[in-house]
Amino acid sequence: MTHGLAELLPNRRDPMPAVEFFASAGAHHAEGPFWDDRTARLLFVDALAGSVVAIDTDGAVTRYQLPSPVVTVVRRRASGGYAVATEHGIAVCDESFTKYDVIAEVTSDPALRTNDGGCDPLGGFVIGTMAYEQTPGAGAVFRVGGDHRVTTLLEGVSISNGVQWSLDGSRVFYVDTPTRRVDTFDVDPISGAWSERRPHLWIDIAGAVPDGLAIDTEGGIWVALWGVGAVAHYDATGRHVETIQIPGASQVSSCAFGGPNHDVLFITTSRQNLARGEEPLAGAVFAVQTDFCGAKLAEFAG
Repeated sequence: MTHGLAELLPNRRDPMPAVEFFASAGAHHAEGPFWDDRTARLLFVDALAGSVVAIDTDGAVTRYQLPSPVVTVVRRRASGGYAVATEHGIAVCDESFTKYDVIAEVTSDPALRTNDGGCDPLGGFVIGTMAYEQTPGAGAVFRVGGDHRVTTLLEGVSISNGVQWSLDGSRVFYVDTPTRRVDTFDVDPISGAWSERRPHLWIDIAGAVPDGLAIDTEGGIWVALWGVGAVAHYDATGRHVETIQIPGASQVSSCAFGGPNHDVLFITTSRQNLARGEEPLAGAVFAVQTDFCGAKLAEFAG
């Protein structure tokens, strides 16, 4: 049975965290937020526009234009710079995003594109795909290792979205949006391969589907809820803790912890398929001060 947002609000902690407008940055489809400790900036992508957007702590916005749609940006571990998921693969960039080299292709099908990803504790870049027409089962999840070798982790995916690893790296949490679940898999400690899929939690809020997600140091999962303008927080067991409503933006795409103490939850939103003038705050980034600390994210070894 599904529930409305109002029914779930009594389950939250009191008082409800205050959601603050952080920055606009002119994004159409803001996605993939990532706190860059090395530069003390929030990075995210304006996905189909092919832009990486950086926001300093003083609110200054810098847009970096890339030659491909880009859905995820992460740090490179040893060599510096960044790695990004392009329309069909992975590219590496320098600190200013001016040098751009494609290192791996995960699909050559023009009907498909990448959609959300992240790095596993072994340093592999994990990226999912989906069909532009959202064809059920057309996508997959791939792993690009530090040696740039591509392996398939999961097939039969419809809209590949959020992915985060447990604190000890033994499990991964994953969203294929139409399932309305966050699933968990065991992770091979040598190869990074996934196995033993099972549901971790179900999204039972009417009108909501899960998108990107974040994990805190207590093993709690924070899930962006596309369609209802909210982020839902679950504890390590999958029990619902609270639902944080985002004002004026129904299409919440993802979230990530950041700030000097990693206790601010940054939340991206989208204007995708909205009419001009509808939801004026859609596409903006919001911030919530929490009582939790975000888990440290792995970097790409390639």
